[in-house]
Amino acid sequence: MLTFHTADTQLRHPRSELHGGQLVTPFECPERVEIILARIHAAALGEVREPERRGLDGVLEIHDSAYVEFLETLWENWQAEGHGGEPIPSIWPARTLRGDRIPENLEGRLGYYALAAETSVCAGTFRAALASKDIALAATDQVLAHGGGAFGLCRPPGHHAARDQFGGYCFFNNAAIAAQHARDQGVARVAILDVDFHHGNGTQEIFYDRDDVLFASIHGDPALEFPYYLGYADETGSGRGEGFTLNYPLAPGTDYPRWRQALEDALARIQAFGAELLIVSLGVDTFAQDPISSFTLASEDFSDYGGLLKRAGLPTVFLLEGGYAVEEIGVNVVNVLSGFDAG
Repeated sequence: MLTFHTADTQLRHPRSELHGGQLVTPFECPERVEIILARIHAAALGEVREPERRGLDGVLEIHDSAYVEFLETLWENWQAEGHGGEPIPSIWPARTLRGDRIPENLEGRLGYYALAAETSVCAGTFRAALASKDIALAATDQVLAHGGGAFGLCRPPGHHAARDQFGGYCFFNNAAIAAQHARDQGVARVAILDVDFHHGNGTQEIFYDRDDVLFASIHGDPALEFPYYLGYADETGSGRGEGFTLNYPLAPGTDYPRWRQALEDALARIQAFGAELLIVSLGVDTFAQDPISSFTLASEDFSDYGGLLKRAGLPTVFLLEGGYAVEEIGVNVVNVLSGFDAG
């Protein structure tokens, strides 16, 4: 299987994350990609190819232009104001405040455009987010042209990024951008299957009222797990999009047989939808030893469900989401892709 990646993803290297009341080294770190690349080469999965740089191509079809401009200038403006640390939001337009006005103050805008406080911004964030998006587009073009599967080794991830909000380590929604790109290329119906432990709230928000992109997510119960405020089973779409959002919230400790049952149901619904392209938001933080998740999948389970995805019979784009820097992240990602190739 062909993999797309560029070293520009490493330009994002923040030093701070708010976790458990402390500033810690971020879980979403460059080492994640290094471990996966090493495993791709060791397993002889296939060629790793550099994507073409495309600037803002695809971004403004999904994301609000003022939000994109804010992200592009945030680090420079933060430095110009004399701040010593990394931008981390400290206030939001919460339930008792107005959310219909964008403040002029930089910290006010930071809270307006952020959905969580764990995601700091550093000097290379915007360029890395563009590179990650370019990887997603390159993998999508490969599959549209040749069928089969392709892997976008994206970093930063994307599925928590909403139309005009960042958080959960995500800035541009790679899967949503890829899906819209496919639609613009004439693909009538696209399915996005999110197998990350955490619900893809951004992807859901972007497509919630549309009937041309089906979104299915298998994830930790949001009553207990990030992002908390989206991903419940009764969220099924609105307007024309009613019935085109599928959520499978699962309890802590969910094992592979229960998880696989949800996957089989989601794939049946995707086939009934008539999808012509499948985009997999590939988070491998469902692994039992992942540091910020609570499912119990073993490495061999990733091979099994890779084969299950192949048997769905759809051209498939895999885009990296979560899964943190435990040694097995490379094994688990490559197991999914190898399982697909062998299926």
